[in-house]
Amino acid sequence: MSQLLLKIVTPDGIVYEDSVDEVILPTSTGQIAVLPHHIPMISRLKAGELVIKKADGEHGIAVSTGFLEMRSTNELYVVADTAERAEDIDIERAEKAHARAQELLAQQHDIEDIEFARVQAEIERALTRLGVARKYKR
Repeated sequence: MSQLLLKIVTPDGIVYEDSVDEVILPTSTGQIAVLPHHIPMISRLKAGELVIKKADGEHGIAVSTGFLEMRSTNELYVVADTAERAEDIDIERAEKAHARAQELLAQQHDIEDIEFARVQAEIERALTRLGVARKYKR
């Protein structure tokens, strides 16, 4: 079976690089599946679970906003603000981050739109990390 090269990059560096069978990604227009030889495309990435399918099973990565580019050379590039492999997520730390963000949101009645958006993004990121970690850490 043919494979595609997946490369996931964040400002901190390369998080993942390998040949894979399929990638399921959260985009701004919904979830998409990318298989080898997919048509070239560019799309916005939204926070959520990125699923990598290989012969050895499924692997989850919690990603935040960014974009993806599928090239005609059978290469899929994902550029995200953050990306964490399920096995690297500390569930206790993610739960604390979620609780802190919820508390901050509850304390601020007159929160500015920009600050509200930042806190909401923090909550979404924490929930994504928790979901991915709980799903793949058994």
